[in-house]
Amino acid sequence: MSAPEERPAFAPPGERPEFVPPDERRRAAPTHPMISPHSKREEPGSHPVEGGEAGGAAAPPTQPSPSPRPVQPPPPSGPPAWDGPPPVGALPLKPSLVDRVRKISDRLSIRWRLTLTYAVLFFMAGALLLFVMYMMVAWAIDSAWPGLNLSSFSPDDALEIERQWTWHQHLAVSEARQALLTRSLLALLGVGILAIVIGYVVADRALKPVQKMTATARKLSSSTLAHERIDLKGPDDELKELADTFDAMLTRLDVAFDTQRRFVANASHELRTPLTINRTVLEIALGDPEASEDLKALGRTLLEVNARNERLIEGLLLLARSERALSVRKPVDVKDVAETALEQLAPRAEEAGVTVATEIGSAETVGDPVLLERCVSNLVENAIKYNVPESGRIWVRAGMVEGVLIVQVANTGPHVPAYEVSSLFEPFRRLNADRIDSAKGSGLGLSIVRAVVRAHGGDVTAVPRDGGGLVVTVRLQPR
Repeated sequence: MSAPEERPAFAPPGERPEFVPPDERRRAAPTHPMISPHSKREEPGSHPVEGGEAGGAAAPPTQPSPSPRPVQPPPPSGPPAWDGPPPVGALPLKPSLVDRVRKISDRLSIRWRLTLTYAVLFFMAGALLLFVMYMMVAWAIDSAWPGLNLSSFSPDDALEIERQWTWHQHLAVSEARQALLTRSLLALLGVGILAIVIGYVVADRALKPVQKMTATARKLSSSTLAHERIDLKGPDDELKELADTFDAMLTRLDVAFDTQRRFVANASHELRTPLTINRTVLEIALGDPEASEDLKALGRTLLEVNARNERLIEGLLLLARSERALSVRKPVDVKDVAETALEQLAPRAEEAGVTVATEIGSAETVGDPVLLERCVSNLVENAIKYNVPESGRIWVRAGMVEGVLIVQVANTGPHVPAYEVSSLFEPFRRLNADRIDSAKGSGLGLSIVRAVVRAHGGDVTAVPRDGGGLVVTVRLQPR
């Protein structure tokens, strides 16, 4: 009995394999136990397949069967088929002409847009006028062309003369049109160039109120907000309405700034007075010779808490002041500011066992000397507080570097993760202690530094130092 016929695994090239349902394939597929890769594999009840044909007589069990020849799949042919959408960027979309024109127009300023709009409108009006004149030339020549009296001529001569006369009429119309078109195009080109120049001037005059608003907005500060207005004169058009709206907004801002200034002044007085009274009472109580040791220890603790509250209030008021526009602008040498700050903090650095290395050069800027001195003091004080317990070091650099005024403070200290650096400039933020550990400060030092630097039109950056610590760099505008 011959073995059951098997279906070929692959169809010959050029032929499609016959479809076999999955259930039938599962029933027809033989199951084999796990065998060694070096052993010979035999189909039960059939001899090995030769030449890609199945079937045949069963081989005797005692006769060894030759090793089966592996069946190779046919080589792939035809274009590949995507299983899904093509990958992004495989077929870049070519921008259309409208997209290119829109992209170019987005790069133009509003002045040049108005200029080109005026020029295009003029060219369109000139082209329309030229077309009308081109058509009216023929009508005018035809209307003014004189007629002929051919009654004295024979019919053949009259027909020939009329034909010649009509031909001259059409020739005159054609030559007149050609001359008109040539000279009109040259005139249109010359006047078009003049229209671009005139359009630019007209656009500039139309944008004068907007330029005035921009100049006024640039000159505004907290000190000039009370009396600086646009006060645009002219007809009640859209630009006048915009200027009046801007003036009304400036009035509301002036009221808000004035309210903030009065609040800061009142808060400064109302918050400092009780703390000063508390400090005085505690110092008197500590000076009493009959006070017990427990009472003196409590008094000293309350004095430390009171001093910390005073520093916190001072820092908050300074932060509120530095976040406003500068009210004092005078020439300041950063060398004097840095040396004054280092001189004030020298005893504290010596007490903490921190060595300070300086490289300070002369460089002038314009700003508030008190705020700039406080900025440098906060940087140095922060470097002293967050330093290593023993043999700490601080490097202070100031001066001009590549045309930019630089103040840089670096220190040894604990490792600062790079992702934590930006958060250190937020109020009440400390490394690894958010609003909890307040023994070393209130967490306003770097916040005040950033506010002061921004008020002076500069920027401040910080990066972790190799080996631990922080490198803070302040960049200011030179004078």
